[in-house]
Amino acid sequence: MAPMPVKRPRLRKKRYALAAVLGLLAGFAYLNNTSLLAAPSDQRPRVLAHRGLAQTFSTEGVENDTCTAERIAPPPHGYLENTIPSMRAAFDAGADLVELDVHITRDGQFAVFHDWEVDCRTEATGTTRDFTMAELRGLDVGYGYTADGGRTFPFRGKGEGLMPSLDEVLAEFPHEPLLIHVKSDDPAEGEALARRLSALDPPRLAEIAVYGGDAPVRVVRERLPRVRTMSKAIMKDCLLSYEAVGWTGAAPGACANTELHVPEGYAPWLWGWPSKFTERMESVGSRVVLVAGSGGFSEGFDTPESLRRVPEEFTGYVWTNRAEVVAPLIRR
Repeated sequence: MAPMPVKRPRLRKKRYALAAVLGLLAGFAYLNNTSLLAAPSDQRPRVLAHRGLAQTFSTEGVENDTCTAERIAPPPHGYLENTIPSMRAAFDAGADLVELDVHITRDGQFAVFHDWEVDCRTEATGTTRDFTMAELRGLDVGYGYTADGGRTFPFRGKGEGLMPSLDEVLAEFPHEPLLIHVKSDDPAEGEALARRLSALDPPRLAEIAVYGGDAPVRVVRERLPRVRTMSKAIMKDCLLSYEAVGWTGAAPGACANTELHVPEGYAPWLWGWPSKFTERMESVGSRVVLVAGSGGFSEGFDTPESLRRVPEEFTGYVWTNRAEVVAPLIRR
C-alpha cells in the first residue's frame, strides 16, 4: 500500500499566516515607535545644571574617592558648586532645573555638599556627620581647589560660610525646580529627608525630585509618592518593564513619577526614542534627563560640539556642568 502523502500545502499556509502576523506586528511596532512620523515640535530641550555653576575637571581616571577639587581646569568663572550663589547664577543663565547634593549632619540637618568627607574641599577633616550645620557653615568650601597641582589655590578664603543647609536652599528658591541627590545608602537619611520635605505644600513637592541610594530613595518614594524619585533599582524596574511593553506605546506603572537619567549610549535602544519615549514618560509624570556618554562621573553636555549629539526631536532635559555655556545655546 502506498504511503499517505504529506499535507505540505496546509503547513505552508500556516507558515504564510504566521509570517503575515509577524510582519503586521513588526510594522505596528515600527509605526508606533518611529520618530520619523512624529509631528515636528518647536519645544527645545530643557537644561539641568549639575551642582549649579561648578568648576569643571577632567573625568579621566576619576574614581569614587578622587578629590576632584585638586584637578580642576583653569576657572572659567568665580562660582563654587552646591552654593546658593552658584545655583542662582545657573537659574539666571537659563537653567530649568538645578541639582544639588546633601549629607546629614551631627545635629540632624542636611548640608548641601558633594563629598562624604570634608577633607578635599575644606580646611577641616572628617565627615559631615562629625559636624553640626553651624560648624560646617563656618568652613571654607573653596579651600582645596587648585588647577596647577597645588601651586596656587584660587578660591582659598573665598568660600567661607558658603556651605548652605537644605533648609536655606529651599527658602532661597521657593518655586524653582530642584533635584536633590542623597549621597548615602542609609534609609535613616531617607526618613529624615521625607520628614523635611513633607512640610512643603503639594505644588512645591511637584517641583522637587530625589535620587541616590536605593535604600533612602525607597523610603522617600513610599512616604512622599508625589515626589519624583530615581535610584538604580527604580531605573532597572522601569526600563526593563518598558523594553518589554514599550513597543505597544504603553508606559508601565514602574515608570510612573520617576526621574530617569538616560545615558546617550543606551537611549537609542529605547522604544520610541527620543520624542515618543519622552512623551510617554511625561504622560505618567516622569522626567527624562539625557546624560552624556555612559553617565558615569557626572559626564555632561558641556560644549557646543557635544550639543550636536542631542537629537533634534528630544524635548526632555540635558544634563550639563556648564549651564552658563549650554543654556544660552539651547535657548537661542
